[in-house]
Amino acid sequence: MDNEWHIRKEMIEIGKRVYDKGFVAATDGNLSHRLSGDRVLITPSGFCLGEMQPTDLAVVNMTGRLLTAPHQPTSELPLHLTAYRNRPDINAVVHAHPPTANAFSFAGESLEQCVIPEVVVGFGTIPTTAYATPSSDEGAQVIAELIRDHDGLILQRHGTVTVGGCLRDAYFKLEKIEHAAHITLLARLLGKVIPLSDNELRRLGQVSERMGWGSAEGIYQACKVNPPSNG
Repeated sequence: MDNEWHIRKEMIEIGKRVYDKGFVAATDGNLSHRLSGDRVLITPSGFCLGEMQPTDLAVVNMTGRLLTAPHQPTSELPLHLTAYRNRPDINAVVHAHPPTANAFSFAGESLEQCVIPEVVVGFGTIPTTAYATPSSDEGAQVIAELIRDHDGLILQRHGTVTVGGCLRDAYFKLEKIEHAAHITLLARLLGKVIPLSDNELRRLGQVSERMGWGSAEGIYQACKVNPPSNG
């Protein structure tokens, strides 16, 4: 049984981190956490993530019906519910607008290359969705397939979606995406971005599996590289 009050306080803390880090502006962004009994705790519409109180949060069921709240849930509710329906293994969703990662999508540039070892181990790749009108059901539609195999997505012209076992997990993945975008941008300013070679990816996959970080096969598939030869 979850401790709902503890989760409410954690959501306030994570919301403040997202806002203080500049990953959202004004009333942008939204967070949610799966509760027991087919319920979801989610941030309210029109609130600054840095100024919420635990009692401001809404509770809905998996069909989107409001159960308890002093305020309406975020208009991005369909996006959150779609993530949970497609990922029974996750408990938290963070949608933010990190500036550098967002800028890549505005420029039509991708972060899907296998460049940064820590990102490859943590995410495999970071794909960009098709464009969807914000606060519409299109947002749910464009993430439905990709979220099944990825813990972090860039929404075309609309920020990021990260998921995890808890709010901290999903938040740290947001930090990693923005950090990866910043490193990639700096590399481009210095010259060019050089992806990891196939051999480097194979060695990284072996290390990841040996250290218990994730399966080597997952890295090979994400980065489209053949596994090491046994010969």
